[in-house]
Amino acid sequence: MSLHLIIGDKLFSSWSLRGTLALDLAGAPHTEELIKLNQPDTRERLLKHSPTGKVPLLKTEHGTIADSLAIAEYLAEQFPEADLWPKDTAARAQARSACAQMHSGFFAMRGNMPFDLSHDAPLSPTPTDVQADVDRMSALWAECRAAATESGPYLFGRLTLADAFFAPIAVRLRTYQVKLPAVDEAYVDTLYQWPAFKAWQKAGLEEIER
Repeated sequence: MSLHLIIGDKLFSSWSLRGTLALDLAGAPHTEELIKLNQPDTRERLLKHSPTGKVPLLKTEHGTIADSLAIAEYLAEQFPEADLWPKDTAARAQARSACAQMHSGFFAMRGNMPFDLSHDAPLSPTPTDVQADVDRMSALWAECRAAATESGPYLFGRLTLADAFFAPIAVRLRTYQVKLPAVDEAYVDTLYQWPAFKAWQKAGLEEIER
């Protein structure tokens, strides 16, 4: 199977990170093309690949797939042996629900805490709606752990697509120095040690030097 992933800057593109981590989880060989964001020709270059004009995009033998959640579901279908979702039905339903909630919500956190791997300073003060998002995120992670039937340090025990989707949230919480309960801080530490994430982080920080 030929897979070609189109992404934005690794330093800034949280959605591209999700697509890359999903491909890593699937063990899917692929090529990668980076289109720098916020450039005069960015939209023109992206529109050559998809009418959405957004990243990530996954080019496959079945067509071009836009949106990280759609890419994740495609990979789960194409690589069933990778068990990208939890095996247990209830846990799998909760994992999908958590990803969908993240995908369509938490606007205060996103708006006030832009994804930037190089950022290292807290919000001062923290807006009320941002704190509400942080509190809801912590509760959502607790709901995932409660539904888990496998052991391990990730949300559902072992690595799943849920972790790929929450990795960018972990970056926001870490780079904006958000104080978290010990269990959530440990989870953020775990994601930061994920080899695929570490590779992305390294490449993103190297973009500054270039």
